[in-house]
Amino acid sequence: MAEIVNKIANSPLITFNLEDYYPKGKRVQIDIKEWLFQGIILKEKDFRLELKAHDWKQYEDAYVSLHCSADSIIPSWAYLLLTTYLENIAQKVVFGSIEVLNSLLYQEALSKIDLTDYKDKPIIIKGCSDKPVPENAYLLALQMLQPIAKSIMYGEACSAVPLYKKPKKR
Repeated sequence: MAEIVNKIANSPLITFNLEDYYPKGKRVQIDIKEWLFQGIILKEKDFRLELKAHDWKQYEDAYVSLHCSADSIIPSWAYLLLTTYLENIAQKVVFGSIEVLNSLLYQEALSKIDLTDYKDKPIIIKGCSDKPVPENAYLLALQMLQPIAKSIMYGEACSAVPLYKKPKKR
């Protein structure tokens, strides 16, 4: 009987796992709806008093996203004012959802990667993840790898979807 050979383990295929670049830290979303008069109107004086009385220590070293779930028009300065309270407390503050926050964190993390080991190599962008990898992170990974990779696939080595193959030089 012939020996079973693991062709995937012996291939030059490099797995690019976005989960490896997941920035560690607590994610928190602040909804300013709680500080609106009757849940819909921002009154500057009351808003400022609420912010002064708020316990900001709970956001220490957290990644914070700011948003308003109420159907209200919120002036830009309100988010700016909130951010001044989070300065030197939170690791990062963004406007939008937790997914927007994660997307921006991935953008920063991926921009710091040394791509030397990926040059002219077949790469598979790992699809499954135990951490919340936003869809945008996959797009960012593809865009940074495509100019240097020999080929790019998505998924798992046993069932990958081909995405890109560098044209052969003539």
